[in-house]
Amino acid sequence: MNEAKGHALSLRGLSKKYGEFVAVSDVSLEVGRGEFLTLLGPSGSGKTTILMAVAGFVAPSAGAILLDGRDITPLPPEKRDFGMVFQGYALFPHMTVAENVTFPLRVRGMSRAERDAKVRGALDLVQLGAFADRLPKQLSGGQQQRVALARALVFDPALLLLDEPLSALDKKLRAELQEELKALHQRVGRTFVNVTHDQEEALSLSDRIAILNHGRLVQAGAPGELYERPRTRFVADFLGKSNFLDGMVHGATASGFALEAGAVRVAVRLPDGAAAPPEGARTLLSLRPEKVALLAEDEGAENIAEGRILSFAYLGAGFSLRVATEHLGEIRAVLPAWKAPIAPAEGLPVRLGWAADAAVPVLEDAA
Repeated sequence: MNEAKGHALSLRGLSKKYGEFVAVSDVSLEVGRGEFLTLLGPSGSGKTTILMAVAGFVAPSAGAILLDGRDITPLPPEKRDFGMVFQGYALFPHMTVAENVTFPLRVRGMSRAERDAKVRGALDLVQLGAFADRLPKQLSGGQQQRVALARALVFDPALLLLDEPLSALDKKLRAELQEELKALHQRVGRTFVNVTHDQEEALSLSDRIAILNHGRLVQAGAPGELYERPRTRFVADFLGKSNFLDGMVHGATASGFALEAGAVRVAVRLPDGAAAPPEGARTLLSLRPEKVALLAEDEGAENIAEGRILSFAYLGAGFSLRVATEHLGEIRAVLPAWKAPIAPAEGLPVRLGWAADAAVPVLEDAA
């Protein structure tokens, strides 16, 4: 992570109410210098309200926003010196690419020579130097978004705020722009705060992700940490797909326990430093479908469940299977399509297996 030009952002007990409706509730979050942080959550989770509060367009009902330790909560948007990229690009249709990118410099009263040099640098940064004289309508959606990025970065902002910047693009172009945006962040070394509801985008772009639900911060951490060690059912279910196994804790030790679910026991091995739930406690496990393997008739595993395929879907790289088991309910598994060991069919009997460290305990979400 490049910290040379980045600024640190702190949210301290941030809340926002609209009458009786609580949009954001007591959110505290630290964003490191030069970090790419994504606010992720479903519609209505509060992520855009937080971004608008950071930008200065929404006044918090309580709490504070600090930049490098300085309270900026009372400052109007124009005094915060933040760049912003919107979902719909917000380019001026009558201005050329260069004129659009020049606009924030003109507002700041910069000399023409300095403006021209900065605009050339910003357009080169997003690989649009040859498009300076074109109008927005002459550009593709991806090119328009790159112009918006150049305009937001041209005045060297303290933070770059991104409000679902890729959601208007088709899937292939969105994937390409994700790679470009990640590379751009590494080149410029600025602090980026991004808002999205797209889990794949959050995982691929971010240094850290803050997951929100009903206006509350549920969990924050590196993408791999959140995916592999979700704390709650909501995080496990929202960030990717998960199976959930419900049962009672039996034989708890320092390294793991068995989950009694009906007539079967599921072996659970805990990571170093993790504490097992209390003996006899009702516990929920999260098991990712890609960690469930299809076993041959004579093949063993630490955990085995037999069942029949309820349905399957071909996804290109693999098959997604829904398997009905007698004691653990429905289990989803992902099977590589290339040289698949079986041809999936509804009703086909299968044996599923997974390692003891594949499933992790998660908390049920508060009502």
